[in-house]
Amino acid sequence: MAESIYLEYNFIVNPIMPGNEILIAQLSELDFESFVENENGLQAYVLKKDVSTQNYADYLADVGILQANNFSIQFTIKEIEQVNWNEEWEKHFNPIDVGGQCTIRAAFHEKPNTTHDILIAPKMAFGTGHHETTYMMVKHLLKMDLTGKKVLDMGCGTGVLAILAEMKGAQAIDAIDIDSWSYENTMENIGLNACSNISVYEGDAQLLEGKSYDLIIANINRNVLLADIPLYSSCLGEKGILLLSGFYEQDMALITERCNENKLFFTNNLERNNWIACKFEKR
Repeated sequence: MAESIYLEYNFIVNPIMPGNEILIAQLSELDFESFVENENGLQAYVLKKDVSTQNYADYLADVGILQANNFSIQFTIKEIEQVNWNEEWEKHFNPIDVGGQCTIRAAFHEKPNTTHDILIAPKMAFGTGHHETTYMMVKHLLKMDLTGKKVLDMGCGTGVLAILAEMKGAQAIDAIDIDSWSYENTMENIGLNACSNISVYEGDAQLLEGKSYDLIIANINRNVLLADIPLYSSCLGEKGILLLSGFYEQDMALITERCNENKLFFTNNLERNNWIACKFEKR
């Protein structure tokens, strides 16, 4: 039957980050139901009956990133039968082990013997731990004592970092994302992990006015970070910590300069496949 036939758009994205994030956000404004990220880009799924043009490529005419000069994106399209999303997630989502201390997994994976075991429903939101930036942010958090701390997870994606912050003893955590599907997935994931100290909000950095934190985690793309670093600094007290990721090694000097202008000074960083996750302190 026509209503059970899907179109699979298979995208090859370069650079993959933040290309995947932007592409997912823009495709979400159409009728796409789900996304599966992979090492080359992502697959996006939409019901054939919901595509309003006979030329399936034309359905993407208003997806701005496809015309952007700073991204190279190619795609193919094919028809497939009704998709079993759980089966797709199981095929593409493997558990992540960070240093033998923290596991990020779905409910269908075997329970591990790690100190921190994070359950997620791996749907549309970014932040499953597979990407270098999330992995490194987890490594940073594992080294920190968050007992009694007030934490912000800005651009929370799946909420993985907020969940780990609670597991590490944080007293109150705000998780914020501009995308509704990230908000919904974070809400689902904090339920899966029986979290009680996380408040989730849909919006951008304007929500931070008048807020104060001991630790701010921001895993977002470079341009958003550069715009919002002054506001992050205003929300941190003396010796407050800012963890930043979502940018490449070559962006480090620009990020550091912006932080220094706002009384945030470099402490250390992690590097993984040219991605950076760095730590700054408010002084």
